[in-house]
Amino acid sequence: MSALSKVVHARATAPEIGRLIDETWDWAQAEGPDSFEAAYLRVLKRDYDRATKLPSDFVGEMSAAASASMAAWEAAKKDSDFSAFAPHLEKMVDIARRQAEYLAPGKPHYDTLLDLYEPGMRRADLDPLLGALAEGLKPVAAAIAERSAAVSDEPLRGDFDERAQLALADEIVRELGFDFSKGRQDRSMHPFTTGFSLSDVRITTWTMRDWLPASIYASIHECGHALYTMGAPAEFERTPLAGGAGLGVHESQSRFWENIVGRSRPFCEWLLPRLRRHFPGKFDRTSAERLYSAVNKSGPSLIRVEADEVTYDMHIALRYRLETALLDGGLKAKDLPEAWNAGMKEYFGIVPSGDAEGALQDVHWSQGTIGYFPTYSLGNLMAGQLAEKMRAELPDMDGLIARGEFRPVLAWLRERIHRHGARYFPADLMKKAVGKGPEAGPYISYIKKKYSALYGF
Repeated sequence: MSALSKVVHARATAPEIGRLIDETWDWAQAEGPDSFEAAYLRVLKRDYDRATKLPSDFVGEMSAAASASMAAWEAAKKDSDFSAFAPHLEKMVDIARRQAEYLAPGKPHYDTLLDLYEPGMRRADLDPLLGALAEGLKPVAAAIAERSAAVSDEPLRGDFDERAQLALADEIVRELGFDFSKGRQDRSMHPFTTGFSLSDVRITTWTMRDWLPASIYASIHECGHALYTMGAPAEFERTPLAGGAGLGVHESQSRFWENIVGRSRPFCEWLLPRLRRHFPGKFDRTSAERLYSAVNKSGPSLIRVEADEVTYDMHIALRYRLETALLDGGLKAKDLPEAWNAGMKEYFGIVPSGDAEGALQDVHWSQGTIGYFPTYSLGNLMAGQLAEKMRAELPDMDGLIARGEFRPVLAWLRERIHRHGARYFPADLMKKAVGKGPEAGPYISYIKKKYSALYGF
């Protein structure tokens, strides 16, 4: 992997590319700032300028370290032993600092890394958004805590055949619009999406024998990512425009499908007959309303990807606090489990029983992706904005979902988001889609309305 990364880097930073960018720049801009040509050159130049700032040997070192780190993380998580992974995390944090310094000497490291995942975003913009989100969610979480017994998730617990779970997951994503002639779904240690081209997009899910939502909502989440990738125009194939505008926008698609659609009352109406077919006898006495309550039960949880909509962003807030401390040097890698457990106690009132469900639960830091976690919360905020706008333009949105008619919903997202690929920075894309850049208000309103009805406050 290290050798290949150096070959790719050498090709991507060839002086000939820089010369061609310079020669075609003025011509492309003359086509108009929103044209394919201008956008292509703009994104290519950004990528090229960034790549040329990284020495080839450093690129090889990053790749080799990430490969070793991921292997160490997998083994450490299996054994729930953070000490075996700690030296690798320390190495990845050091590499992240050096990467940031190469890319933007003297600039705040976290800003530089955040920009890799959400172009144009800075902590000065991010912190007010996350602050508003936290302030909006705190009273909701407090009200739910006082009424925790009002909602039960008992129908989703039991013994669910794993083959049936995977068959159901395939059926769900196919109905949502995932094209199996251009992709596939498999099982992995941690759900993810990867794409090799617009016509080869892979998603993975996982199963928990005693907890059915794990596979269902992991699949819907990753399907959202895949639909975004598959929705780019054919002319974007093999160009820098084929990717999404940013990972926050990507998360807006996955969180939109997973929660705003997948955990809605009408979706539960559609899902219930399928649950009865795949798991005979288990849901005969469960109503759609009962299922809707169960999939939306809120409360403290140890695992981020299993967290409900109210508490999910508290998990992100903890990781944001920890990774900025790691990067700034205020927190040493070896001390992460202690800081993690203290944060879980502070945010949720619970403490992991071991490192596997604590500081080792996420794969991101093992890959060196520091600056990534806030994009999940940004995705939630943007999903709320998109849902608000969509409801205004698709008045029968709930009816469409209840009937399993997902194409109009997907078509709306294709028109507003998918067809633009990486043509615009995230904030600019949102302004074109809904008239405003990222903001917290619509998502907070959505959460308050939904959960006050569920919990009666």
